[in-house]
Amino acid sequence: MKYSSELIQTMRDALDTVMANVPADQSVFGLKAAVAESILHAAAHGQTSFDGFVTSASSQLQSIISMLT
Repeated sequence: MKYSSELIQTMRDALDTVMANVPADQSVFGLKAAVAESILHAAAHGQTSFDGFVTSASSQLQSIISMLT
């Protein structure tokens, strides 16, 4: 799928925001990649807003951490 440069920047900003809220003790190997994947998944399903990406990724954060530990 091809995304505009503006949407890619929005996804990057959302990723940075979500990762900034992860406590250091929960930042496991592969977490950033998995969160990025969840944001890409949201985009593939029509999400385009910063808040939507942050909400979507944040809601999956604990299950992603559990899966990686």
